[in-house]
Amino acid sequence: MTIDLDTLVQEMTAWRRDLHAHPEFGFEEKRTSAFVAGKLREFGFDDVAEGVGGTGVVGTLRRGSGNRAIALRADMDALRIPEQGELQYRSQNPGVMHACGHDGHTAMLLGAAKLLAADGGFDGTVRFVFQPAEEWGRGALAMLDDGLLKRFPFEEIYGLHNAPGLPVGTFQTRTGPIMSAEDNFEIVLTGVGGHAARPHVGNETLVAACALVTSLQTIVSRRLSPAQIAVVSVTELITDGTRNALPGQARILGDARSFHPEVSAEIEAQMRVISDGIARAYNVEQSVSYTREFVPLLNQPVQTEAALEAAQAVLGSENVSVVSEPFTGSEDFARFLAHVPGCFSFVGNGDSAPLHNPRYDFDDGGLIHGARFHAEIVRRRLAVG
Repeated sequence: MTIDLDTLVQEMTAWRRDLHAHPEFGFEEKRTSAFVAGKLREFGFDDVAEGVGGTGVVGTLRRGSGNRAIALRADMDALRIPEQGELQYRSQNPGVMHACGHDGHTAMLLGAAKLLAADGGFDGTVRFVFQPAEEWGRGALAMLDDGLLKRFPFEEIYGLHNAPGLPVGTFQTRTGPIMSAEDNFEIVLTGVGGHAARPHVGNETLVAACALVTSLQTIVSRRLSPAQIAVVSVTELITDGTRNALPGQARILGDARSFHPEVSAEIEAQMRVISDGIARAYNVEQSVSYTREFVPLLNQPVQTEAALEAAQAVLGSENVSVVSEPFTGSEDFARFLAHVPGCFSFVGNGDSAPLHNPRYDFDDGGLIHGARFHAEIVRRRLAVG
């Protein structure tokens, strides 16, 4: 049976908008997982496993007698962001929305699943990996810890993410580093708060915290080589003070981005040195918590070249390009690449609001391009004959 692409576009659009209207946070994607599993069974998949890594779904499709297996991955979770705007299919789950396009990623992979189940054209096994909890960097690890690679073995893996600002119908990727690590930090300064009229009596922490926030900016500008890409961002400064009371505690939170483990280690080391120095200078106590949530995403050469060729076949060479510089956003698809080679790529989402914006929406015009790319990479990597 040959799938009519116009009909498939209509179906994917309906799926995507249904998912958009019913967003679920990481490891809470019960409705989404049931929706995905139901569609895969409807398409006639050989096997559909639910509950992988909590709420993940893995669908298996086999054709021919080939013994090779590859995987395609989409993320399913939404963000805790109240949706703004007046879309007919806006979120019906207050405080949660698909502000990163995972509804579109899921719909694109379901479209590819329907294409390949109906039309075949490959020899081997395809694993369709629908992952939970990407946004907080836990879903891929959860699936791996649940035996993903032993239960559903595959030799390489491919993933897509939409990119606002990149025209619909275009595609980008690169070999090597393409997305950064994300480290989270929290620094707590503890002193003695008191009345705002008598600062000399206590040992407040706000001025020390302000000095520390400023000093942290020197890690990238003065402590790292200018040849290294890194970002240190303070995103929150929280105290227990009020209008007429000086705080006795201040919490500084943020994240750091980099592409190499040694750079991440140096950022942490310098942060601890600076925090200790500022605390001593202002006579307060300090503690630093530093965690590594996402690892760098490194595309492998063979799989990246295959992805570029597949995209050129689907979209035309004029719409496919190699990214000149890596992005400082993070993706836990990188966790899969620590075990098998693969490639992560970007497809255009047009002139939309930015990712994680309360007015963001996935452009349904890009659904067919993602679905066709997924199907093409399968047919190339598991070629008949």
